[in-house]
This record gives sequence, C-alpha cells and structure tokens, in this order.
Amino acid sequence: MKYRKKPIIINAIQYDGNNLLEIITFVGKGLAEDLVDDILIIPTLEGDMKASKGDWIIEGVNGEFYPCKPDIFEKTYDKV
Repeated sequence: MKYRKKPIIINAIQYDGNNLLEIITFVGKGLAEDLVDDILIIPTLEGDMKASKGDWIIEGVNGEFYPCKPDIFEKTYDKV
C-alpha cells in the first residue's frame, strides 16, 4: 500500500551556528550543545539526536522536537 503524508503546518528553525539563543527559546529546556563542533543535542522521543549547522529543528505534532537534514527538509516542506 502507498500512503501520503497529511498536510500539516509545522514550526521549524534552521540552525546556522549563530542562532543558539533563538533555538533555545524555540526548543526550551533539555537542549545541549557541543561548542567545539557546533553541534546541538536535541532531546527527542527516540532519545538524544545531533543537529549540525544547516540542520532544521522541527516541532512535531505532539510538541516534540527533532532535527532534520536540509535536503530532506527541502523535499518534505514548503514555506507558508
């Protein structure tokens, strides 16, 4: 069988290495960072996930957060 993703509007922010305060405000508590490698650690429902510069941080339908690589984000989402 084939399935289509339901059309929902999401909140997302792209990590550019210089907008840490904006991402902290977006995600809230639990966010960690590795300043040496410019990596963020995002707590997700599946455990901690890494977000690198250029990755998008997405708020899911249940208020959870997770990172998404830019190429996947561009294929999946349109700006509204």
